[in-house]
Amino acid sequence: MTAVLFRPKRIRWVAGPLAAGITLLFTVLSFGLHGSAGFQNSQASFQRGDQLAMIGLGVLLGLGILLFCRPRVTADAAGIRVRNVIGGYELPWSVVRAVRFDRNSAWAHLELENDDQVPVHALQAVDKDYALDGVRALRALHQAAHDA
Repeated sequence: MTAVLFRPKRIRWVAGPLAAGITLLFTVLSFGLHGSAGFQNSQASFQRGDQLAMIGLGVLLGLGILLFCRPRVTADAAGIRVRNVIGGYELPWSVVRAVRFDRNSAWAHLELENDDQVPVHALQAVDKDYALDGVRALRALHQAAHDA
């Protein structure tokens, strides 16, 4: 069987526009930061740096949202490579006991021989048939590696 690659689909449809929207919102809000404002017995003055900081904050939040597009799983006859939102794993099939996708689980996970579990964020329940196809492909590769 050939190598497979799966990435989440629906989260990318949501995260991209949301990141752009947050960045745009913070940019628009930054233009409202000018002049002086009184806050209970004190005066605050907004400068150009405050506006730039607000835009920078929007960009950072947008990039943080885009991290949810990062998950990926690739597998071949030798093993599986999982990249999640934070962190990743490269495992040979010999340490994987099962590829699981429980009914109430948000994403698939790998059950390892030492009873650990590795989440596979690339195969998410919201992607429905795409995620099921991914789990079936990973199970077929896992079975082929154990049969060899």
